[in-house]
Amino acid sequence: MHFFRLLSSNGPFTIISVILLISLIIFLAAWFKEPRRLLNGILFTIFILLLGIWLTVLVIATNLHALLIIYATLLGLIVVAVALIVAFSWLFFLWNAYFVWQKESHTLPNLLTLFIGLALIIMWLIVLTGPFTAAPNWLKVLLYATPAVVLYLLLVAYNFLINLALYQLVPRQYNQDYLIVLGAGLYNGETVTPLLASRINRAIQFAQKQVAKGRKMPKFIMSGGQGSDEKVAEAQAMTEYAIARGINPNNILQENKSQNTYQNMLFSAKIATKDYGSKDFRAKFFSNNYHIFRASLFAKSAGLNANGIGCYTRFYFLPNAIVREFAGIFVMNKKRHLTIISLILILFVIASILTAMGVIIL
Repeated sequence: MHFFRLLSSNGPFTIISVILLISLIIFLAAWFKEPRRLLNGILFTIFILLLGIWLTVLVIATNLHALLIIYATLLGLIVVAVALIVAFSWLFFLWNAYFVWQKESHTLPNLLTLFIGLALIIMWLIVLTGPFTAAPNWLKVLLYATPAVVLYLLLVAYNFLINLALYQLVPRQYNQDYLIVLGAGLYNGETVTPLLASRINRAIQFAQKQVAKGRKMPKFIMSGGQGSDEKVAEAQAMTEYAIARGINPNNILQENKSQNTYQNMLFSAKIATKDYGSKDFRAKFFSNNYHIFRASLFAKSAGLNANGIGCYTRFYFLPNAIVREFAGIFVMNKKRHLTIISLILILFVIASILTAMGVIIL
């Protein structure tokens, strides 16, 4: 009752409440219409910021001393937690790199968290030792371009993580015509790996649940070509695995030409269209949970109207895999990001020149 009295008697609070509701409606409308857009992360962040403002105004307006203390304490704990996470993030990355080194192959992609951890240590050493404190002001301004670019990259990474988390919540919709399973390399060039098996198992589980709901058995599209180091196409090995798991061969289609995720989507869409007789089929694709958002962007580019369902990935492997996914999405939008980074650098160069000329005084 107190809330409704506050809403009716406090003009600014009413305005904030209306704006908050509008931001929520805009976010939900955009996300449900097309969850495969990076814009959704920005819209969600705007809603969360407005929600924080709304809660703050609400707590202050109640004028309850105990509630104010509790709220201030929670905010303080959140700030301290974020500060500690940022300050010791290098430790987390090095810890993760150790486990990946112990349990996975020593390839360059599996060493990304190690490189990030070492880079963070170097940055902290620079901040603590202050080697540029005696530098002229124009040079200091120029050097500030580095943290500015890093801040931009962190914001882009944050937006990616928000979208990745949101995409895990896309409704399942057990009424599909096709289930597309994305290939992921073969063991000894001829049998599915545990990672690839988990994708196939997740698709089989989905199909069985759809049948249990009284709907038709969907067809599987096993998608994966033959690599230079593979004895058979991934699609063939995946098909044999699915048959061994009890799937009728008549319910399996093979896409055995693709060499990357975009081709997975493009060629699978063509196979489904030909088999179904039109582009009006319903489909889901299956990959690991860290990969499905980037894969969805490829599906969108390929004209495949399908969302992904992720399967379980071992926790220690997630940080390294997520970094790779972020790098992949960054490259997909490299023109936009490089343009913005270039503008940031140009602004700092101009500021540095103006400082050297005495127009800007620090």
